[in-house]
Amino acid sequence: MTPQQQVDSLLRGTAKVLSADELLKKIEKGQPLRAKLGVDPTAPDIHLGHTVVLEKLRQFQLMGHQAVLIIGDFTATVGDPTGRSSTRPPLTRDEVLANAKTYTDQAFKVLDRSQTEIVYNGDWFREMRYEDVLKLNARVTMQQMLQREDFRNRVDGGKEVRLHELQYPILQGWDSVEVRADVELGGTDQLFNILVGRDMQKGEGMEPQVVMCMPLLEGTDGVKKMSKSYGNYVGVDDPPAETFVKTMGIPDALMPRWCSLLLGRDQDQALPPRDAKKALAAALVERFHGADAAAAAADEYEKRAAGGGDADWPEVELGDERRIIAAVALAFQRGHAAKRSNGEVRRLVEQGGVQLDGEKITDVRAKLPADVAGKVLRLDKKRSVRLR
Repeated sequence: MTPQQQVDSLLRGTAKVLSADELLKKIEKGQPLRAKLGVDPTAPDIHLGHTVVLEKLRQFQLMGHQAVLIIGDFTATVGDPTGRSSTRPPLTRDEVLANAKTYTDQAFKVLDRSQTEIVYNGDWFREMRYEDVLKLNARVTMQQMLQREDFRNRVDGGKEVRLHELQYPILQGWDSVEVRADVELGGTDQLFNILVGRDMQKGEGMEPQVVMCMPLLEGTDGVKKMSKSYGNYVGVDDPPAETFVKTMGIPDALMPRWCSLLLGRDQDQALPPRDAKKALAAALVERFHGADAAAAAADEYEKRAAGGGDADWPEVELGDERRIIAAVALAFQRGHAAKRSNGEVRRLVEQGGVQLDGEKITDVRAKLPADVAGKVLRLDKKRSVRLR
């Protein structure tokens, strides 16, 4: 590809790039670029929302550029305040390193491990003297930090902002100096932090990195960004059947965006919505589990949607009970001798774990239809019942 063709391809699907001209000039030099992505392994698993930026980093690899994956074993103990309305609970370094193991294993389902440079930012931050920290702080002003919307909103709302949180953009910015990044990738919520990196590099006499922000992926509810906290996520390591079912439960209006951001292609408008969604679900399962797993997941979904599936599912009589919370609690008790509180059932419903004949129920105020005879009610990942 020519430099311009590379730029045109890399710009596809991005939300903000600063700037395309700078990126072109860097590529025209003929040297592989160092494309940086920093991740804080605050949890052991990653979901499809994380893969949006990983896929873009993989695109750099395919063009012959160097992917630099920074594991924030130091910054994760500080906690990224981006988008937070309160201080993030701290993690120990042992917790972070344990998460980093599974996090990277899953990330390499997207990235080419052999073409990825992995570094830990604790390697330089833990060597710094307090004098060095003060010098870094002298590079920014309080006014700059308060330009961040989340900081400003918390201050205006009378909520506390801890001083260590103000350090986070500075730490992320210094990472770019340490790894000599030509490009930094992140979600749109990382724009402020990446711009700090540009300023840090300029202060060191370096050519500033290009900012490349990717859109935030909406979760299975079609409203909020995908997050384990919201229960609207599809995990990279979710079982194939679960990935298929969760995808089939997304709103139809979300399909074009998922196709674009996760698969890099447009939705097939010639297909009916249900068939288009099945194609999307199969493609996502195949992306992370292989073609055989995708075929098996699709087959299982169709069997369950048709009322087939496991013949040994217990049969349950609900009587006249149709309220979803009470019905699920009753099905647990009568079908599996398992007691679930209304609060536990409510969380299962809100997180998309409850389905009737393959159709997800997420409204805690919903009621089952009057005629449920023969229908399969899924209670959680492992338990279902057939209704009488």
